[in-house]
Amino acid sequence: MNGADTAFVMLSAFLVMLMTPGLAFFYGGMVRVKSALNMLMMSFISLGILSVLWVLYGYSLAFGPDTAGVIGNLDFIGLKGISVETLTEKGGIPVFAFALFQMMFAILTPALMSGALADRVKFGAWAVFIAVWATVVYFPVAHWVWAEGGWLFELGVIDFAGGTAVHINAGVGALAAVLVVGKRIGFKKEPMRPHSLPLVVLGAALLWFGWFGFNAGSALAADGTAATMAMNTQLATGAAVLGWLLYERIRHGAFTTLGAASGAIAGLVAITPAGANVNAPGALAIGVVAGAVCSWAVSLKFTLGFDDSLDVVGVHLVGGLIGTLMVGFLAVDGAGGLGQFGKQAVGAFSVMAYSFAMAWVIAKLIDVTIGFRAGEDDETSGLDRAYHAETAYDFSAVGGSSSSARPAPAVQGAGGQHEAVAAPGQLSDKKVDA
Repeated sequence: MNGADTAFVMLSAFLVMLMTPGLAFFYGGMVRVKSALNMLMMSFISLGILSVLWVLYGYSLAFGPDTAGVIGNLDFIGLKGISVETLTEKGGIPVFAFALFQMMFAILTPALMSGALADRVKFGAWAVFIAVWATVVYFPVAHWVWAEGGWLFELGVIDFAGGTAVHINAGVGALAAVLVVGKRIGFKKEPMRPHSLPLVVLGAALLWFGWFGFNAGSALAADGTAATMAMNTQLATGAAVLGWLLYERIRHGAFTTLGAASGAIAGLVAITPAGANVNAPGALAIGVVAGAVCSWAVSLKFTLGFDDSLDVVGVHLVGGLIGTLMVGFLAVDGAGGLGQFGKQAVGAFSVMAYSFAMAWVIAKLIDVTIGFRAGEDDETSGLDRAYHAETAYDFSAVGGSSSSARPAPAVQGAGGQHEAVAAPGQLSDKKVDA
């Protein structure tokens, strides 16, 4: 056993675990007060569900011996046959450490989709959706991309840490679910601004921190590849912040906090598949392109008419595509070129097609059986009380309501929730509070 690499992989697993609560804060700050807890819980429940499913059969389906290039078999069901002395074939780390690290990816990926469905789905239906989606979409796709024998792995698709298996997969799955569930009440008519920008920034910072484990940890060794990936992660993310802010300053006239946080996530997403295969200038190029293009892409929901509440499609799907495709040309050491770009396109669009189709079917089946959409009264009054019997903030405890509050001016398309907003004083106090 290689003790140093084992410690590195386990530390990376802990960092990736932190990303799911970080995501909960990031999304939770972007919704309105009445559904803030529900948004936190939509991420947090993934920690429970996917931890159990991963041990029962997820690890075996994703990393078990290959079956026809599409899925693992059930040799490792319940982690059968794995002991404390079982080591990976390459690297000499315990299989338990590798399985724990990959478990955290399985937890985070379905949680990413939750932002697209904010404010309007039944909590129980969401729990069923992510359990089924992980089983029929994430586990097989992870096998395609990362397991020896997986057809995309054998094709030579570059996806170091999850551009296809995580971000494209979750982004297009979220789009399919949104098309089934429909738009929020008041979409494009009422302001739906973030209730807490400090929470958004905190969440973005936790995600950024945890992403070093996500990306560098995928080297599965404390070596030069991990160091390269960590450096490129930082470079691309910083460049993406600047790219997003520059675009929104030109397009909308302001540098917003929400835009900076959203730009950071876009850069992290885009460098995920590519960071171990590009040099520093390549990482900067991927980051700045992702920041600017994702800033533009989030407005597509208004043009195309789908209600992606917190811009999962614009950031994760588009950002994942940017990184996955750009590495085809930017990969160093002779790996890049038209041939590699073709392989990257096959990987990206095959995952898109499969994930979209399966997510749509799963969401539709849930919708026609137990119902996916929350009731109109629950959606209007807020999902926190309806499903959790709690509220995020007890305003009565501090001696009154915010009746004197007025909405501050906001920039349309600034970042995160890119909603058209009314001018100060146009809305009633009750609507502002909601």
